[in-house]
Order: sequence, then structure tokens, then C-alpha cells
Amino acid sequence: MNEIENSLELIWGAEAIAKLIGRSTRATFYMLDNGELPAKKVGGRWVAERGKLLRFFMETAA
Repeated sequence: MNEIENSLELIWGAEAIAKLIGRSTRATFYMLDNGELPAKKVGGRWVAERGKLLRFFMETAA
């Protein structure tokens, strides 16, 4: 997979996002609903770019 495809890998659903970031589904829904995560709602489902989520957490941890 090249760098562009990797950065555009989409994570669909709050449960999958929660698993990726190591949080509970409930905590993830809270963060999503409050705009704390780089994600959008598409057709009633949360979606996020894997690379953006990982970068977001690397920056907040630093």
C-alpha cells in the first residue's frame, strides 16, 4: 500500500474508532459528539481517516 492509500484508510463506525484509539465505545461516542476527534458523520455513521486519528493522538501525547 502506498503512502497516499495508507493515509486515506477510513475507519467506519464508533466501535472501530474506539478499538483503534484504545477507548471504550461510550467514551469514543462522547469524544465524537463533542468534536474532540478528527471524524465526521456520514449517513448516520462516524468515519475517520486512520492516519489523522493516529497523528491526533501522537500530538496530544507529546
